[in-house]
Amino acid sequence: QVQLVESGGGLVQAGGSLRLSCAASGRTYNIYFMGWFRQAPGKEREFLATISWSAPSTYYADSVKGRFTISRDNAKNTVYLQMNSLKPEDTGVYYCAIKESSSGRYYQGYNYWGQGTQVTVSS
Repeated sequence: QVQLVESGGGLVQAGGSLRLSCAASGRTYNIYFMGWFRQAPGKEREFLATISWSAPSTYYADSVKGRFTISRDNAKNTVYLQMNSLKPEDTGVYYCAIKESSSGRYYQGYNYWGQGTQVTVSS
């Protein structure tokens, strides 16, 4: 089992920044990718960004490319999401997740999820 705990959400004005953190514990030796997803009110959960745990590979959704940066600290089993130039449409619950399997695309097959942290961007 893997446990994920997100932190860093909150209320910010449009154009502002936030940094989310996600700490993993438990069976962390099988991490293949660790990523961030978002669920806006009334919408389905969407992929935002992911990072390979053992290679210098990152992937982003077009909606956040150039504004969000994902990074990791393997020693701390932690992944971060630096969010800049935030927009009201970035409002939602942000989840981190772990993908253990190498099958499927980088945005598919996440099998462990955190409880989520709320991000609200005011206009």
